[in-house]
Amino acid sequence: MSTRGQDTTGPARIRGALSLRAPRTESGRRLLVLVLATAVGVFLATVPLHRDWFDLRVYYGTVSDWVHHGGGIYDYRLPGSTYGFTYPPFAAVTMLPMALLGLHAAIAVGLLLNIAAALAVLYVLAGPVLRRHGGHGWFGFAVLACLLALFEPVRDTFSFGQVNLLLLALVLGDAWLLTSGRTRWARWAGVGIGLAAAVKLTPALFIGLLVLARRPRAAAVATTVAAGATALAAWAAPDASRFYWTEAVRDTDRIGQLAYVSNQSLQGVLARLAEPAEPERVVWALAAVGVLCVWARRASRAAAAGDTMAAFALTGLAACLISPITWVHHLVWLLPSLAVLADAALRHAPGTRARRRLLATAGTVYVVLCSSVVWLWYDDASGIDGFLGSNTYVWITLGLLIGLPVRAGADGRDRQDGRTERDSSRHRQAAPDGVEFTAAEGTPPAGSRPSSPRTSGSRAAPP
Repeated sequence: MSTRGQDTTGPARIRGALSLRAPRTESGRRLLVLVLATAVGVFLATVPLHRDWFDLRVYYGTVSDWVHHGGGIYDYRLPGSTYGFTYPPFAAVTMLPMALLGLHAAIAVGLLLNIAAALAVLYVLAGPVLRRHGGHGWFGFAVLACLLALFEPVRDTFSFGQVNLLLLALVLGDAWLLTSGRTRWARWAGVGIGLAAAVKLTPALFIGLLVLARRPRAAAVATTVAAGATALAAWAAPDASRFYWTEAVRDTDRIGQLAYVSNQSLQGVLARLAEPAEPERVVWALAAVGVLCVWARRASRAAAAGDTMAAFALTGLAACLISPITWVHHLVWLLPSLAVLADAALRHAPGTRARRRLLATAGTVYVVLCSSVVWLWYDDASGIDGFLGSNTYVWITLGLLIGLPVRAGADGRDRQDGRTERDSSRHRQAAPDGVEFTAAEGTPPAGSRPSSPRTSGSRAAPP
């Protein structure tokens, strides 16, 4: 059948494909969103195990004991457990306002903050993709919000009262500032990453990304903010700061058991293999160095090609892998990778093999990370099935680190021979910054082809 005379390229092509799946009328869309939101609400209320705000209770108890009873930040233990505060002291400083509230009020505030962070993350990750590919405005956001609520790391972040979404929002906020095209705002880029790194150590890898991406000002801002926040905490709690940076930071037992099935990091894989013995730290260090080498190569090429979204996504993947402990709820750092996969798929024509492959990959990753599959090996992770199944999320993270599609020259398939980093740098200066971040808006670069003992938690039962 001839397609002559039809617009089969760009946003019009994608909008046509999406219109086959969405109701054509506004009332139909409202009804579908209502049904979907109800189904998601029923699922969340009945199926996953609720964590009873465990981590938020630890935060609340810690700062209340510190402020009202003069207790030490790292001395507090949540009644009925052996778990206390495990973050750097600055995290406790940021949580001081909870001491002015009752527990239930603190839970409510934490819930509202996580909702706001989730919406901000959705706006930054999905907004450009929806606008480019014709996502039906509010309807596309509403559907994606429902899907986001089902994602196991997200629902566990809410259920535990965790801070992961807030940190992700801070980091992505910096990415948005860097590529907003507004020089006045860009000068603040690095503040979010610096604050996130002062609250938890894992986001510090994004400072390394800023260096690789040749963003010296943003890297300096992030480093200064992180150091300043740490110094502020040392002034506010000198004894706790001394204890954390000289002892607690090396003691993973304070956080939880390395072999616990929720630990979806390289260290978790090695710990489950070695159990009941201790995993070899040398083997873990070598594996972490290997991951960092892959990350540095791919992230630097993505940044040089102007694909800031992919560079940030790759950094989140690497951070999860090399961290000694990456609980399931930490895997919200995989959300940028899903956005990259979806955007890469929608850039291909409907029916093409590349489009089907990328959509299948994104869909499979999403479904598996909603399934709680690793908890099938909660009691016993031995044997081949235990090795493969209990580490499912690790294999997904590794696969994404190696194979995440990167636009315009960041890998051998898309790279134009002879394209240099200087060429890419010139493109960054000439093109709108939004193109760099979203890898989806505007014209591609010239020459490219279109295209739990957990963190302060308990050994919770599987969901």
